[in-house]
Amino acid sequence: MLPIPRQRQAPAPQPGAGRGGRRGRGPRQDYVDAFDGDGDGDGDVFAPRAGVAAHRSDPYASVTDWPFESDSGTDAENGTEGDVDSAGAPPGDRGRPGAGTGPAKGGKGLAYTGIAAAAVTTVLAVVVAGQVAGGNDNGGVRSQAATDQARDVRGAGTASAQPGASASPQLATLTYAQKMDKKYPLSATLKGPDKFDAVPGVAKAPGKGRKYTYRVDVEQGLGLDGTLFAEAVQKTLNDKRSWAHNGARTFERIYSGKPDFVITLASPGTTAKWCAKSGLDTTEDNVSCDSAATERVLINAYRWAQGSSTYGDEMYAYRQMLINHEVGHRLGYGHVTCDKDGELAPVMQQQTKFLDHDGIHCLANPWPYPGS
Repeated sequence: MLPIPRQRQAPAPQPGAGRGGRRGRGPRQDYVDAFDGDGDGDGDVFAPRAGVAAHRSDPYASVTDWPFESDSGTDAENGTEGDVDSAGAPPGDRGRPGAGTGPAKGGKGLAYTGIAAAAVTTVLAVVVAGQVAGGNDNGGVRSQAATDQARDVRGAGTASAQPGASASPQLATLTYAQKMDKKYPLSATLKGPDKFDAVPGVAKAPGKGRKYTYRVDVEQGLGLDGTLFAEAVQKTLNDKRSWAHNGARTFERIYSGKPDFVITLASPGTTAKWCAKSGLDTTEDNVSCDSAATERVLINAYRWAQGSSTYGDEMYAYRQMLINHEVGHRLGYGHVTCDKDGELAPVMQQQTKFLDHDGIHCLANPWPYPGS
């Protein structure tokens, strides 16, 4: 007789087993630890938790985008009440209709509910922080962590608080006297194009004496301030120490029409060309001239920019002397020298070339009537 097969006895149900006799796995301990902490409820929900795997590259993506399948299929397939998948996502019977087989029971359901609620709260907190810090980008939600955004805001505040961070350096504006006393770069051998631009504007004659009209021309390409030159001519000629002395003459700058003469600031090469038209050679000492056969009184731009050894760094006075000397020729005055040692040189002395002659030392002087 064949032996009767022995029936295999089913194991006794384990405490806490779910439907079908299968033992429910319950929430993982790392989730409980994550939200329980040390029991005081003060844990930082933004701090990383050891043992919890990130679901995707964006840890703060929408909860509704998370997968709800368990690691071995859906709850309906497994016959479980609400397992947590291997990636730590919320169970399938939370937040998706028909995903589960029934409501959670007891402490496990409360735990799952707490997990989902905390996750939603975390995402909302990050979204709000992103909107406050920088607004939405085309309606999308910024994925930058709130702590990083806070750090950016603090950094921006610090940068803006730096002294002079947005202030640009202010350039000092030179006065007329400072500009007149300054040297400017210009070559002693410069040859310009022999083309001139008249300085725009007019300057009315301030006196009642005989009026002389003049125009100011500046050769192209010099790189010098034509407006400053024109201002210097007007102020110098109408000074009481100049040819306007005692109201005998007054000078007016015009821009259009025919003037009595044209005061011309020109390169050394162009100055020599125009002076040669009147039989004058300015190349030996690189000087200026009144080209009497033409309408032009030539001021050598090299001398105007660099001065002479006789005046040293006294550029303001030297420029006044240049104007007075050459216009003096236009008015009919010739060259003279001082007669006694230590005497002021007459303005019609060739002071660019020398102050000393025949054992007599003359003092530099820019004015026809210096004592006035």
